[in-house]
Amino acid sequence: MRVIPLASESLGVRSMATFVEVKGTGVLIDPGVALGPRRYGLPPARVELETLQRMRRKLQGYARRAGVITISHYHYDHHTPFFEGLYESSSEEFAREIYEGKTLLIKHPRENINFSQRKRAWAFLKNAEPMAKGIEFADGRSFDFGDFVMEFSPAVPHGREGSKLGFVVMALIDDGTRRLIHASDIQLLNRKAVEWIIEKVPDLLITGGPPSYLGKRVEGSWETGIRNLNWIIRETDAEIILDHHLIRDKKYLEFFEELDKRPKTFAGYLGVNDRPLEAYRRELHRIERGEKLKLPFDLR
Repeated sequence: MRVIPLASESLGVRSMATFVEVKGTGVLIDPGVALGPRRYGLPPARVELETLQRMRRKLQGYARRAGVITISHYHYDHHTPFFEGLYESSSEEFAREIYEGKTLLIKHPRENINFSQRKRAWAFLKNAEPMAKGIEFADGRSFDFGDFVMEFSPAVPHGREGSKLGFVVMALIDDGTRRLIHASDIQLLNRKAVEWIIEKVPDLLITGGPPSYLGKRVEGSWETGIRNLNWIIRETDAEIILDHHLIRDKKYLEFFEELDKRPKTFAGYLGVNDRPLEAYRRELHRIERGEKLKLPFDLR
């Protein structure tokens, strides 16, 4: 099994897109990239938009190699919609290239879903159904591909129990020698998701941390996230790739230091330096205005 993290906050965009090559089959998980339209009251800086375009090209390249596409939920940083979107770098052409002729294993569009995602799921399926090779609602189901098995969790909260952001499904890939879990947007904040991960005993866990950058709106999420991830580490000894919401917080490395096993970001797993652009959007705009500022990463 070959795991290739494609796009994420540590690589400069909002995403958890991941490509897995398993027994000759390409599996593309959560094929979306996006930017936060407002952060610190500011739109994306120029370098963010340039990075988004680069990540889009990367995603499209790997989509051509994929036979299976999975979608954990219907936020635009986790799937590519069929419309022209500036901050999603999306288009009907891009979406067609990703989904046409592919097997789609997706979050149920009508069950355990909030109103916003239900609307997005309806729009997605209206376009995807005529072109996909096949579409299966994956919640709580397993799929045997012969050389490997994919299993999906029941729908779990997007973040804390009772979250208004709806539900997501986690994906497990088992090729008989290695078990990968991609746990998108659980934010390490709900017990149901953590228990499912521990039960499955992954060798590698790809997950997103708590959205601590939101401050008082998510009070206590930092401590809960550390407690739950340490629980997973102690019970499974899994290798951890930790990214997404947490990396929007400039203090994310302090979170890493409180864990029993140090994780890697998407960038770290790929052997490159983190570039958490959104967290430094204010500084990026000042640099665009000609100010001389030092950042903890290279803009090139």
